[in-house]
Amino acid sequence: MAEPSLIAAHADWSVDPGKRWVSIAFCQDGLWHAEAPAPVGDPSTLVRRLLEHGAPLLLGLDLPLGLPRAYAAGRGEAGFLPFLRGLADAPDFFRVAAGLEEVSIHRPFYPARGTKGMTRAAHAAALGMAGAAGLSRLCDLATSERPAGAPLFWTLGANQTGKAAISAWRDWLSPALASAAPYRLWPFEGMVRDLLAPGVAVLAETYPAEAMRHLGVKLIGSKRAREARLAAAPSLHMAMARLGVRPGAALEQAMENGFGTDAVAEDRFDSLLGLLCVVGVLSGTRPDVVPEDPWVRHWEGWVLGQAAIPAHPAPIPYAAGL
Repeated sequence: MAEPSLIAAHADWSVDPGKRWVSIAFCQDGLWHAEAPAPVGDPSTLVRRLLEHGAPLLLGLDLPLGLPRAYAAGRGEAGFLPFLRGLADAPDFFRVAAGLEEVSIHRPFYPARGTKGMTRAAHAAALGMAGAAGLSRLCDLATSERPAGAPLFWTLGANQTGKAAISAWRDWLSPALASAAPYRLWPFEGMVRDLLAPGVAVLAETYPAEAMRHLGVKLIGSKRAREARLAAAPSLHMAMARLGVRPGAALEQAMENGFGTDAVAEDRFDSLLGLLCVVGVLSGTRPDVVPEDPWVRHWEGWVLGQAAIPAHPAPIPYAAGL
């Protein structure tokens, strides 16, 4: 295969290494050639492996990249990027609080285990916020296109992203940024096209549930069910045809097989959805847009390809007693 002019990739993240899958597509002469999802492997070498092809890289990550403004208002850093870089020297930040008495601006993740009567409102209050809405970023809120995402610092249950954030930030992103890895974080450092360059990896937050709606992929039932993933194959093919994406033989087989029958099949499915979101932005069929909101651009971040603004605005920054 000739050297690509662009590389699109998307990693579906999890605290469990076995549930981390990456899908990759290479652009040549205006056409995208997509490969079947593969295990991420060692996250510290993932970007280096992708950059070996010599082309600019946009890597989507299904995990939070940003902090809610009600929390960020109590921080002293200039924005999320210096905050994340500084976490390399703050290991206690990642210790999940067992009780509300342990929650603070320096230890915001909660709870370590389920106990009777715990609420997100109490968690927010322990962080000095006026209400539970303060735990969410603007991009976490529900839009006309999708339901709300989970708040960053909550770590209990199936509807949470805190554990994935801890795993990626602590074990990979923070140390890499502290050692001057060739990463650029969208949208904190600029728009996608301004950041792309050979030898550089542009990292962007994605949300497969958002991508699925952009792509027009039809899912009948839960993505955990193989039958639902099988039924989605025709709409996946149509989305790929619109984007100029040619699936390789292994990817064709994966789609026709519903991405498998094991417990991580849904992660492979999400990995492909995220990849097509990344390709959509790179090809211009999906806008590279970020709200003109300084909190979003400096602290909260945004979801790649998201154009819909939540019906309810983000809460006014409030951090008392931090």
